[in-house]
Amino acid sequence: MGILRLLLFTGVIVVNAQQAALTEDSRCGCYLLKGNETAYFREHRFFDFRNHDHHASVPPVIKEVKDTADAPVTSPFFNSTEWTDFWMISNWNNSHGIREDSTWLMVNSPNNVYLEANHDTNSSPKSWLSLRTQRLPEFQTTAEIESLSAKFKFVSIRMLARTIGARGAITAMFTYRHSEELAKVQESDLEIRTSDPKNIIHCTNQPSLNSEGDIEARASKNATMPNGLEWSDWAVHRLDWTPKSTTWYVNDIQVANTEFQTPKDVSNIILNAWSDGGEWTGNMTVGDSAYLQLQWFEILYNTTEPEKRQGQGGCNSVCSIDGSPQVGQPVMLWSNGAGRGLVLFRGWVPVTLMILLFLFA
Repeated sequence: MGILRLLLFTGVIVVNAQQAALTEDSRCGCYLLKGNETAYFREHRFFDFRNHDHHASVPPVIKEVKDTADAPVTSPFFNSTEWTDFWMISNWNNSHGIREDSTWLMVNSPNNVYLEANHDTNSSPKSWLSLRTQRLPEFQTTAEIESLSAKFKFVSIRMLARTIGARGAITAMFTYRHSEELAKVQESDLEIRTSDPKNIIHCTNQPSLNSEGDIEARASKNATMPNGLEWSDWAVHRLDWTPKSTTWYVNDIQVANTEFQTPKDVSNIILNAWSDGGEWTGNMTVGDSAYLQLQWFEILYNTTEPEKRQGQGGCNSVCSIDGSPQVGQPVMLWSNGAGRGLVLFRGWVPVTLMILLFLFA
């Protein structure tokens, strides 16, 4: 009875996850991550591309190098505050030899980032975001979006996505800290090679080579999609970068984890679809294309930038996006506000409560 009296005295109420109430981000002081490593995050963003069919249009591929990088955005959506206060669209090229084994010019273009209408009556979204890469006679036209901020320090990023198209391309979701010296680059990758078997994905902390230039086995995991899924199927891909490790999930099933070379410093968030004819990407046939397509993208994060929501009482109100019945909308786990108990997930017990259970059992 001792622990029961203690729980009642402290206002702790144990409930099923389904009973946790949907709430708004403005009411959340921080977010508790359910995963391989417990972590708290201060910020949450959700980008939903499923209902933008009014902005959807597939632009024709620009076939001239000189016009590719300078192409305008493909929709007014990419000029909206919803987009521009977080993302930018890359237009750099590899003419300065980004990768030593590249065999042809690769040019990122805003023309390859667009909203696409769904014409498949067997699936529900009205639209999705597409990142396109295509092999042209003179170069590879590619797509990349990256966060405006390079000050993310620990994140949980998720996307409902699929990769489709021809062999010889890479699609990816990753954190990235740039350095002119390869050994000082910090990066956590989820990569899909369209030349691979369709159930294999690559989960890596970079750099994945040792000081002798050999592959470091501890840095990379060739993971298998669970439950018979293929990377051409819609699935929720998730990457958790936490202080001790990087963990990868597909549909909430852990597929890889490593503590080796976990990034330590602030980084960007990047999504791309590309090829350069090198050993890693493979050689795409002229005229062929591949695509990374996203229905939505979600991120929990900490940054080194000033807090955006002052006066919220720190972590007095703790929320979660894990187990929420509404994707993109958090649930309230607990609040220390007047008249509020501490609400916990059954089967997900914080360390403090575990200690109390031990002491008073």
